[in-house]
Amino acid sequence: MKLISFNVNGLRAIVGKNFVEDFKNIDADIFCLQETKMQQGQLDLQFDGYYSYFNYAERKGYSGTAIYTKNKPINVTYGIGIEEYDTEGRVITLEYETYFVITVYTPNSGSELKRLSYRMEWDDVFREYVNNLKQKKSVIICGDLNVAHTEIDLKNPKNNTKNAGFTVEERNKFTSLLESGFIDTFRYLYPTLEGAYSWWSYRFNARKNNAGWRIDYFLVSEDLKERITTAKILTEILGSDHCPVELNINL
Repeated sequence: MKLISFNVNGLRAIVGKNFVEDFKNIDADIFCLQETKMQQGQLDLQFDGYYSYFNYAERKGYSGTAIYTKNKPINVTYGIGIEEYDTEGRVITLEYETYFVITVYTPNSGSELKRLSYRMEWDDVFREYVNNLKQKKSVIICGDLNVAHTEIDLKNPKNNTKNAGFTVEERNKFTSLLESGFIDTFRYLYPTLEGAYSWWSYRFNARKNNAGWRIDYFLVSEDLKERITTAKILTEILGSDHCPVELNINL
């Protein structure tokens, strides 16, 4: 099974940048989107052979997630069941017979870390949410988790230790998530690979110079570890400040 996760930085915007053709060429079984930045009724983008599910933020032009899937789930859940964390459209969970697929757009801690405390709370409640699901069946998590976990996950670690996405606090929360029973599929296959990034600033020719961050992930519960076949970062796909990440897994 091929799964894709892509922070599109505005679904309406990327539709004009070859997204439809890229979507069809990739031909994923499940295609997850983050930061769709739209409200219901603003765009009806459907693909033949796919069921689609959208979670919209209350705030216009902000956040939001979506999933396209060839296989109809037995249940769909929007959010994590806690109202104060569910107004920004950040989570969709598809339930299948033997596993869950979750797409998530983790809150950014913001400039001057103004939202770091909210982010810390979010990381805790999200970890509890996915671990409760893990007690029932296998779990696949994908999305923009807004953290570069280790120094090899970004180009300039020393200059970013106090910036959103690479603080000690955020990295420790990510470690706690992994230690609760999840595998970072890309690092599982490529534990020492450097220069592998999924997001680049629009400034300073960052993408051209590959001065990026790896903040988009596929995580799987440990019981799926031996089923991982490939994990890829599709840097050739343009249209956003992120690129898609891919997981192939035997389910």
